[in-house]
Amino acid sequence: MSIKMTAKPRRMLIAISVATAALAMTACTTTLPREQQTGVERRDDINSRADAALERLYEVAPHSRELVSQAKGVLIFPKVLGASLVVGAEHGDGVLRVGGQNQGYYSTSSGSFGLQAGAQSKAIILVFKTQEALDHFQRSKGWTAGVDATVAVANLSATGSFDTRTMREPVVGFVMTNAGLMAGVSLEGTKINRIDDRGAAASGAVK
Repeated sequence: MSIKMTAKPRRMLIAISVATAALAMTACTTTLPREQQTGVERRDDINSRADAALERLYEVAPHSRELVSQAKGVLIFPKVLGASLVVGAEHGDGVLRVGGQNQGYYSTSSGSFGLQAGAQSKAIILVFKTQEALDHFQRSKGWTAGVDATVAVANLSATGSFDTRTMREPVVGFVMTNAGLMAGVSLEGTKINRIDDRGAAASGAVK
């Protein structure tokens, strides 16, 4: 009996939460200066931020440079913004680089239920270690971490090295804030979609 009484309110709560997340995502995407940028300016901005994010990664995790250089592809979201509401929402734009060349531009979004710690900005970098993992990502019309592939988030040990079990996975993720690499986080449920088919023609290279 109690299940029947609570089912409707629960469905209403979920509907309200989803709507709230959608509004939060819209707020993230419409209040940024990129609204006033041309397509070329937007891509150049992403490229510049991506270069800075990689350099920052190499500073906080020196071993990551070799991992990136040997990767089949690397997807860099230099600025993922989070909004703090009943439902947390995150959004950011990034670039996929293969062999040092830009191969497309993508957007990422995710949401989580429950109280949030507050609005924040972070960088997310995905390293595709195998050709199979990269091919699957590029063929997809909508890719979700934890569904289309397991993403092992790298954590640094006290000696500055990575967990060897994490490094065995075909897709390795790094999550950074201004303070450095975030520990104990998960990218499961993060959605990624291509946003610009002209990305391969833009300039830029992996350093």
